[in-house]
Amino acid sequence: MKMPSSTTTAPARFLLLGDSHAGPIGRAARAAGLPFEGGPLGAGREFTDDFFEPRDADVVFRAPEAEQHYRGFLSGLQVAELGAVAVPVVSTLGLSVHFVATADNWQLYRDPNGLRPGFLPGFLSSALFADIVRASVRAALAFYGHALGLGLRVLAVLPPQRVPSHADPLVFMAAQDVVRDALTGLGVEMVDLRARTTDEQGFQRPELCEPDDAIHGNLAFGRLILAELLERGL
Repeated sequence: MKMPSSTTTAPARFLLLGDSHAGPIGRAARAAGLPFEGGPLGAGREFTDDFFEPRDADVVFRAPEAEQHYRGFLSGLQVAELGAVAVPVVSTLGLSVHFVATADNWQLYRDPNGLRPGFLPGFLSSALFADIVRASVRAALAFYGHALGLGLRVLAVLPPQRVPSHADPLVFMAAQDVVRDALTGLGVEMVDLRARTTDEQGFQRPELCEPDDAIHGNLAFGRLILAELLERGL
C-alpha cells in the first residue's frame, strides 16, 4: 500500500515509517496541511520476520520495495541515513499483531478438557506466552532498539482494534499488551488510543473503521492519532 509522502516545502514535523496502518496517519496529516515525510513501506506481514539489517548509523530493509521507499523518504528529509534524521520517527512497524494472533498457531495451548473452547488457565498472562510473542516480533523490537540507539525520538502507534477472522481476539489483545510493554521498556513512546476509540468489548468503534475492510482504520481514526501526536509536540 503505497502512500505518497508529504510534498510540502515546509520543514517536516516527523518521519513516518510503517506498514499499511500508517496510511490514515499520513492522509490525516496531508488533509491538515501538516508537513511530514514518509508513509507505508509495505504490508504488515513483511515486518514479522527479519526485515532489516542494522548499520552503524542506518538500517537496510531486505525487501527491495521497502528499501526504495525508505531511501526516498530519507531523501525528502535531505539526509542519507537514519541517524541523521532530526525529527521524531513515528512508526507502526511490527504492531500488526493479528499475524501473531493467527488462531491455528495457538491450538497447542488450548485446554482440551475445558467445558468450552479456551486456553489453559493463566496461559495468556504467563511468561511463556510473553516469551512466544516477543520472539515473534523480535525483529521489530530490534528495529526500534536500533533507532533509539541512534538517539532518535521514536513513537509507536497501536493499530486499530480490529481482529480479522483468521486471528483469535483474546490472543490479539494479550499479544498487543506484551508488545506494548516490550516497546515501552526499550524507551519507545506508545501512542495508545484504545480508551478513546473502542467499544465496551474493546473493539474499534464502527465510525473509526475503514468501510469494506477488515483491519484498517479510516481518516477519522488517523485524525485522532494526528491530534495525539500534536499534543506531544510533534
